[in-house]
Amino acid sequence: MECYLDNSATTKVLPEVAELMHKLFLEDYGNTSSLHNKGFEAEKYIREARDTFSKILKCSPNEIVFTSGGTESNNTAIIGTALHYGSRGHHMITTRIEHAAVGAPMKFLESRGYEIDYLDVDSTGRIDLEQLKSLMRDDTILVSIMHVNNEIGTVQPIEEAAKIIHEMNPNCLFHVDDIQGFGKLPLLPKKLGIDLLSASSHKIHGPKGVGFLFIDERAHVSPIILGGGHQGGMRSGTENVPGVAGFALAAKIMTDDYDANLAHMKEIHDYFTGELGKIEGVTINGSKEYGAPYIVSVTVKDVRAEVLLHALEEKGVYVSAGSACSSNKPAVSATLKAIDVPKYALDSTVRFSFSPNTTMEEIDTAVKALNELLPFLRKFKRK
Repeated sequence: MECYLDNSATTKVLPEVAELMHKLFLEDYGNTSSLHNKGFEAEKYIREARDTFSKILKCSPNEIVFTSGGTESNNTAIIGTALHYGSRGHHMITTRIEHAAVGAPMKFLESRGYEIDYLDVDSTGRIDLEQLKSLMRDDTILVSIMHVNNEIGTVQPIEEAAKIIHEMNPNCLFHVDDIQGFGKLPLLPKKLGIDLLSASSHKIHGPKGVGFLFIDERAHVSPIILGGGHQGGMRSGTENVPGVAGFALAAKIMTDDYDANLAHMKEIHDYFTGELGKIEGVTINGSKEYGAPYIVSVTVKDVRAEVLLHALEEKGVYVSAGSACSSNKPAVSATLKAIDVPKYALDSTVRFSFSPNTTMEEIDTAVKALNELLPFLRKFKRK
């Protein structure tokens, strides 16, 4: 059987979503900028999608900007803030365990004179709120903290961080990369004091190549894609109507069953980690107390991650070597370094990630494969 346990890399599109998109590709294929009925039909799908997301986030439909995915959303939030508020200050704060879609724009701004401070994390991957307090300044224009870490699943104290940021500098914007959390763990930006929030479709059984950026009506972000002035001038380019509609439907299906989905994934998580605890030389990274129930980071002593990944693949079990959200070129995980894992773990860690559709049968298959493979693979460990 195929055992897909790489849902934090991408998810299988829901049948209902594929069916809707098929209709849009072949029947309701108009351009939202067209003034005839085909254009009006297309615009209706975009409008309905905005309404769906506004209901999920408890925000105004006008606070949703559709993008090509999480990377564009993060870049728009970070670089767009710098463009708009650069005259107010050149200081930003983020963490040492952000996805490259946040880390790279920060490095880009740093190379152009911005000062970026990086929050440390403890062994569970959680930030230190006292350190956040100590780094806040009058010229801090943005703090960017991810909700759920894409490698080890750590959930950050977003509400507490928001209070600190806005109490210490009311003019500072707070951005949350919610790409691994949206649709799986509830997070209401306006209630918590989040000014900017990024989300991605293909992490929740929607299509690839579409996402959104929530921009609070009180925040101002300069666009980084210019052209025809689409979406109120915030993101030019013909709207991806099938993608946006598919994303909205996937989000509605996922969020309608928040509690049941979380309960199922927690059951899967607890069973899987319990079975892993019986296997010699296997360490689980992160923390059950502060972790999302759908990501398990596992360090396997004396076995390289890439070797284990392909050995599992031979048995029909699909996982990631750390994180599969960047280029497939090998790189040392900043997250694992930040939580001070042993040196051997840096290239001996794999990630298992679940969805509401993950079955116990898949988990048993993965556990059986690990028990069969690890003794054999350890015979070939590097000296």
